[in-house]
Amino acid sequence: MMGSCRDMFFVFGLALFCFGLSSVATATNVTYDAGSLIIDGQKRIIISGAIHYPRSTPGMWPDLIQKSKEGGIDAIETYIFWDRHEPRRREYDFSGNNDFIRFLKTVQAAGLYVILRIGPYVCAEWNYGGFPMWLHNLPGIQLRTDNQVYKDEMQTFTTKIVNMCKEEKLFAPQGGPIILAQIENEYGNVDVHYGAAAKPYIDWAANMATSQNIGVPWVMCQQKNAPQPMINTCNGFYCDQFTPNNPKSPKMWTENWTGWFKAWGGADPHRTAEDVAFAVARFFQNGGVLQSYYMYHGGTNFGRTSGGPYIVTSYDYNAPLDEYGNLNQPKWGHLKQLHAVLKSSEKIITNAKSNVTTYRNGVALSKYVAGNDKVCFLSNENKTNDANVDLGSDGKFFVPAWSVSILADCNKEIYNTAKVNTQTSVMVKKPNQAENEPSQLSWSWMAEPMKDIYRGKGTFTANQLLEQKSTTVDTSDYLWYMTSVNIGTNERSQILRVTTKGHVLHVYVNKKLIGSQWGKDGKYNFVFEAPVTLKRGVNQIALLSATVGLANYGEFFDTVQTGIVGGPVLLVGINNSTKDLSNTTWSYKVGLNGESKKFYDVTSRFAKWNSAELPINRPMTWYKTTFKAPLGNDPVVVDLKGMGKGHAWVNGHSLGRFWPSFIAKSDGCSATCDYRGIIVIKNA
Repeated sequence: MMGSCRDMFFVFGLALFCFGLSSVATATNVTYDAGSLIIDGQKRIIISGAIHYPRSTPGMWPDLIQKSKEGGIDAIETYIFWDRHEPRRREYDFSGNNDFIRFLKTVQAAGLYVILRIGPYVCAEWNYGGFPMWLHNLPGIQLRTDNQVYKDEMQTFTTKIVNMCKEEKLFAPQGGPIILAQIENEYGNVDVHYGAAAKPYIDWAANMATSQNIGVPWVMCQQKNAPQPMINTCNGFYCDQFTPNNPKSPKMWTENWTGWFKAWGGADPHRTAEDVAFAVARFFQNGGVLQSYYMYHGGTNFGRTSGGPYIVTSYDYNAPLDEYGNLNQPKWGHLKQLHAVLKSSEKIITNAKSNVTTYRNGVALSKYVAGNDKVCFLSNENKTNDANVDLGSDGKFFVPAWSVSILADCNKEIYNTAKVNTQTSVMVKKPNQAENEPSQLSWSWMAEPMKDIYRGKGTFTANQLLEQKSTTVDTSDYLWYMTSVNIGTNERSQILRVTTKGHVLHVYVNKKLIGSQWGKDGKYNFVFEAPVTLKRGVNQIALLSATVGLANYGEFFDTVQTGIVGGPVLLVGINNSTKDLSNTTWSYKVGLNGESKKFYDVTSRFAKWNSAELPINRPMTWYKTTFKAPLGNDPVVVDLKGMGKGHAWVNGHSLGRFWPSFIAKSDGCSATCDYRGIIVIKNA
């Protein structure tokens, strides 16, 4: 079933997990100075890692958090995802993967801190940046600017999340794990486009946040003009040269990108362990206080949560823990060793200012001395040339290009970022070995019901081509646009031309699929064109527009249109005579019939499965199979190679979109994956 953009649908099998929580709560005081985060009077450097609770399952959380702790992580950072928790205005969901309170308590039970990034705009390669679609449709609203309608909703949601955390005593002064909170997210990257309204909005957001009285510091990432007492922080591949806008604020790095996200058809982005370690060591060499890996575990974009458009279901991110929770070696182990060395020097680093000596060709020595204790960072920022450095009585050291050596007592190398001692691991997917499980699965199928579509019968009509996300309120990837056209004897041969801002388009004329198309290279729009032979009299045209994740980043990303909005939809005759169908009467239907009848749920009374010969290359088809969960606790992966494009469920739970027929590029890393030099990822 390779090679065509055709939508297919699945139903599979599930495992359930449960666990207990316990913790002892004691009040924790969190303050800071320019050189450290101060927790209960102790100056600390903090090493954090991002794990997003809805990108994994509650059964995975304890293991992910424990592996993070074993890797030397002090804190788990997570966004709060507004669209997951308030899918409809004032209707909330905090169950299953959305139970962030349970997630935070699991972190606390492991003895780790939490950095809570409320946003509530998150970006995160998440559908619509984490905004619920009902927000878009509120009269008079403008998002992320000095707009009262938006600010009221943002404050209401922020206050609800804060109050839920307070009720569960999750902030540090209450004995909880939350030591930092974030409001807004990378607004400084786009605020110039919002003109004079940007600064009042960011000032309001800061005041609104501090009025919540949570007892721990607030941060704003990528916000050079963050008002006090906000701590502005850095995001990026390298933040060693970052300086906070307040000399009393600590130097914090809220997103150290361990890799990058992947797009359908794109290469697997890769960032070497050597380069990540180099960036971390340079950051702490230059006075860093807190750094957080984005991501430490990326996980999976379940359901329709991936953004973009065209961002894939996997959010592996080349993180230290892979999509399934396995150790991504050597990255996990190499960074674990670095964390241990940094922690062994924590008291020295936080209680001393560095004395810096620069050498030729990008070599620098940073010496921290606290009483009789000292530690040195010897860095070589040259991208090609190794260095031999003579430190006199402290010895001579070889420092490879683009690396940092950490020297105990300034005379003994205990770590170098380019010298990887951790063995590389390669994960292998094994076939299901459950007891009495056949080697080949048995499938049944059924066609997507389309009689109403072929007749042009939707649920409402309009004399225009509507914008898709506003019409569907993002309840489905799919929107049917249907109309009819009366054709005379001499008009039967035509070209059908559809201009769309949708991501995928399937075109039916008189019950027949005449073609499918999607945007190339991440483009939001394209023109579909195909010859059609029409019949004399009334002809039915049905256009199925599909989104593949809504835009999540950039100025005014929320206003990016989707679907066949405005068109035009044209019939072009042999003599270039043109018939514009854009403003005829269009009938609309949101979603697929199989979605509304819940074919993906094994209990659906509407599903009539067919066990006859399995059709191949048949569009708009649902497929079902069953399997026994394999023994053990290893991750279970559903491999969808051989399929076209569609959506998969296991026992009614959505795994997300699949599209293996969209062949990925193979240039995610150079032939040698040379770590030396500033990393460049093509879609970064």
